[in-house]
Amino acid sequence: MARYTGPKAKIARKFGENIFGNPKISKILDRKNYIPGQHGQSRRRRPSNYGLQLKEKQKIKYMYGLMERQFRKFFRHADKMSGETGLNLLELLERRLDNVVYRIGFARTRQAARQFVNHGHILVNGRKVDVPSFQVSAGNVLGVREKTSSRQLATRNLEDAQYRPTPAWVSVNADSLQGTVERLPDPEELDQSINVQLVVEFYSR
Repeated sequence: MARYTGPKAKIARKFGENIFGNPKISKILDRKNYIPGQHGQSRRRRPSNYGLQLKEKQKIKYMYGLMERQFRKFFRHADKMSGETGLNLLELLERRLDNVVYRIGFARTRQAARQFVNHGHILVNGRKVDVPSFQVSAGNVLGVREKTSSRQLATRNLEDAQYRPTPAWVSVNADSLQGTVERLPDPEELDQSINVQLVVEFYSR
């Protein structure tokens, strides 16, 4: 299955929350706080446990822009690590380069951050990295290439990103267009809107 490229607002309405972080979608959700479709306002069927688990898995996949094969790979990796599988999974997803670029504010959305990385605009410790799934580590320094178009885009996005807070585990210097991964995120700093235990139960069936 190819990566979803359709209307983001429709997917956000399906899950009832702005999983893409786009302020325009928040306005749409305020107007249409029901699932899409002809019977969206009247559909009130209670989902099964399997349905809840599947929905949470799908939500995370859409949120981080992953396909099923990629997501399974992350889950298997998380399952082999020491500690709680669910927390390990969220940490691995947060450490993706495209996600960190989004968290720092060099891009408005994760999708835009993936494109920013793919096009070679990002440096990690001074070296170009164009792989969105690259796993950053504590101490890594992310910068923007010394190219006028790259720096103008990053500067504009940083100004637009002021509406959302920068996580405590990363820092950003707007003047030098550099971001630093100060440390790995603590469990309480991970996205609390995700019930990752449902995903663990889904793959443990």
